[in-house]
Amino acid sequence: MHTRSQSRNLHNQQHQAPPPVVEQFNLEEPIENPAPPLAPMDDQRTMAQLLEAPTAGYEDAIVVPEITADNFELKHGLLNLVQNKQFFGHDKEDPHAHIRYFNKITSTMKFPNVPSTSVKLMLFPFSLEGAARIWLEKEPPRSIQTWDDLVSKFINKFFPPSKTTNLRNEITRFQQRFDETFYEA
Repeated sequence: MHTRSQSRNLHNQQHQAPPPVVEQFNLEEPIENPAPPLAPMDDQRTMAQLLEAPTAGYEDAIVVPEITADNFELKHGLLNLVQNKQFFGHDKEDPHAHIRYFNKITSTMKFPNVPSTSVKLMLFPFSLEGAARIWLEKEPPRSIQTWDDLVSKFINKFFPPSKTTNLRNEITRFQQRFDETFYEA
């Protein structure tokens, strides 16, 4: 049996690290490790060019055709009209109504030598907010070439065929209960 102090000494002896091994180092002997081979650099950019932030992949999904008209400028009033009634992408919103309203607004302004579809493609992103804007930003770059492309993708996203089918099924399964009038039903 050990006393408390003997147990402590025995415990300390068991957990001591071994003395470090020190090798003699001669400064006059050459180092045997050769320098690693240099890899050829195919990239001939300067350091400043290498440090520039990448700009690839930031193109918009909508491709607006080049407008060659002189002094073409979108007026703030038109932008305000478009932004006055934005589409958020909520379930209760009607994308068809949004397109009709958008067409009505954009038809009020005519620009000489500028196709109306170009103006629509330019303005449409300003009519979106929330989930609808996120949807457009996630579309692949340059994937929307025409106004018809945009309307088709927009309607399919926010009023998909499955929603049409569900509404059609709800209408066809409609039944008037025995105790209610047609008006109540």
